[in-house]
Amino acid sequence: MTVSRHLDQFHGLPVHDFAPGPDAEGRQPAADAVAWRISTGYRSGVTFEDVWREFLDRVDAARVRAVVIGPWWERDYQPVARTLAAVVDAAGELPALRGLFLGDVTYEECEISWLEMSEVTPALTAFPGLEELVVRGGNGLKLAAVRHERLRALRFEAGGLPAEVVRAVGASDLPALERLELWLGVDEYGGDHSVADLDPFLTGVRFPALRHLGLENSEYQDEIAAAVAQAPVVARLEHLGLAMGVLTDEGAAALLEGQPLTHLTSLDLHHHYLTEEMQQRLTTALPGVKVDLSDAETEEDEEDRYVAVAE
Repeated sequence: MTVSRHLDQFHGLPVHDFAPGPDAEGRQPAADAVAWRISTGYRSGVTFEDVWREFLDRVDAARVRAVVIGPWWERDYQPVARTLAAVVDAAGELPALRGLFLGDVTYEECEISWLEMSEVTPALTAFPGLEELVVRGGNGLKLAAVRHERLRALRFEAGGLPAEVVRAVGASDLPALERLELWLGVDEYGGDHSVADLDPFLTGVRFPALRHLGLENSEYQDEIAAAVAQAPVVARLEHLGLAMGVLTDEGAAALLEGQPLTHLTSLDLHHHYLTEEMQQRLTTALPGVKVDLSDAETEEDEEDRYVAVAE
């Protein structure tokens, strides 16, 4: 699995590419009707800051509800720091911003683990009204623990999510957070976390509004499944995601032997290494739960098993 397509929906809105230049006059939708995708063209000679400034000048920025940041470099890959700084500097012009996606980039534009990230904490501190933040890419990614009153959905997509970031999320105070998804990734691409780093998400003490938890894309998915099987937070979840990783019968058996999961609306296990017998056991044991068992892998040699998104 690779990230092969740009977003077509974000924050409940259709994604629309902002078209800079005089030829685009009169062809833009209403400011609050779409999620605006801002990006630069390869070797276009135009910087992200130039496109961003034109966007703010030509669209009714005060009504913009969602922004999607695509490729921000013009030639060589560059850290996202300057791009994010430009967005943050315009916070006063974007009072209605509720959704922000950093890094809507396909593998043809840049592999996910090659994306040059940076400190992304300002995306939260500069926008107190933000309700959804998605960050794609883990190389150089940093986050400090924050308090944010209104954030409802947070997702980090990475081929290797730094332990520092996982711990910062776990130490954050996010009373409104309903959805948390972490693509943990592999050590080879910077995913130096451990199961112990996931404790704040599992105890049920943090994030009192949490109803959707995804701890995914991990090479130690069996260990995560075993920890989740005993985790207090599960009792109040509606959706649980343990997908995209190296989940085997061992991890699935731990789930079945742990606390009840029949209250869940859905259990996402897609991209897994479960035998057909174990898949049947799961669906039989959870008759009222929508269990996603798609993308089954059959590699018996554990050395050749892989997560869905790494490089």
